[in-house]
Amino acid sequence: MKSKTSGYIFGAQRPLPSYLQNLIAAAPRRGGGLHQWLFRTALHLQRFRSEKDTLAILGEKTAGQVIKPGELEDAIANSRRLALGGNKAQRPLHEKKWPGINEEQRQAVIQREGGLIDLLEKSPIRCEEAGPTAEEIIDRLMPKECLLCAGRGQQGAVTKSREEWRGSLARQEFIVPSPMIAVQGLTKTGTLGFRTLNNVGQRRFLVIDQDSGALDEQAAILSHLSRIAPLALLVSTGGRGTHAWFYCSGKADSQLWFFMRMAVLLGACRSTWSRIQLVRMPGGIRDNGTLQRTLLFNPGVVR
Repeated sequence: MKSKTSGYIFGAQRPLPSYLQNLIAAAPRRGGGLHQWLFRTALHLQRFRSEKDTLAILGEKTAGQVIKPGELEDAIANSRRLALGGNKAQRPLHEKKWPGINEEQRQAVIQREGGLIDLLEKSPIRCEEAGPTAEEIIDRLMPKECLLCAGRGQQGAVTKSREEWRGSLARQEFIVPSPMIAVQGLTKTGTLGFRTLNNVGQRRFLVIDQDSGALDEQAAILSHLSRIAPLALLVSTGGRGTHAWFYCSGKADSQLWFFMRMAVLLGACRSTWSRIQLVRMPGGIRDNGTLQRTLLFNPGVVR
C-alpha cells in the first residue's frame, strides 16, 4: 500500500490532460482569485501527481508573488480532505459517506469527453455481432482454476470451480467480479452461504454501474475514469445501463475508495463497492431474455 503522499489512487504519474494544463497556465495574481486557484489546482492534480510534485508546481506558478506561510501546503491538505469526504477523513472506509451527484462536474466531463463510439474505438478486440463469448472473457480476465460465484438471479448465485462452470456461463445473468477463496463462507448471521464477505477474495475488478443519462453520457464518464484506472471490460446491462470493469488487483481499498467516490460523484451507483456485489455477466442473458452484450474488451491491461 502506497503512502498518502505517493500519489492519487493508483500512484502513477501520467500526462496532464489539456484542461488541467490550461488551469495551471492560468494562475492568477494575488487579488484575482489566487487562493481559490491554489485549492482547485491542487484538487485536480491529486489524480496525476504526488503531493510533493503538486507543491513544486504550485510553487513554480506563484513564484514572485506574495504567498502566506503554509498557504500552498494548506491548499494541498484541504483538497486532500475534500477528496476523502470532508473533515472526517480518518474515518474507516465503511463509515465514510458517499457524495451526491455533482451535476456541474458531471456535465463538464460529458462536454469534454467523447461519446460511446469514441470509447468503443479504444477496444483492441472488436465486439460487434460476433464478439467474445462469456467463456472467452472470463478465461482472459480471471485466474486459471479459480472459484467463481455466478447465478441466474440475485438469490440463486452459487460458487463453483471454473471447470464446473465451463459451458454454462452464458446462461447466467450475474457474476461476482473477483475470485472466491472458498465454496462457502459464514454470513453476518453465522450461517453458511455461497456469496459472503468471508469467502470472497481480494478485489480483482472494481465495477462501475451506470444507468443514468444516455449511453453517450455514460461513455463520456467512463472515458474520464479510464484516464485514471485501466478499463478492461464494458458490458451492456441489457437495459439502459452499462457495467464497466476496471482492473484493480493488488490495490488497497483505501486507494480504490477515492476512485469509487469520484465515480459516484459523477453519477455511478455505489452498490458495486461491495466486494460481493453481483454484476452483469458479459455475454450472459438478462431475466427478460436480452443479451448482455460486451461493448469493449481490453484484456491486455490484466496482469
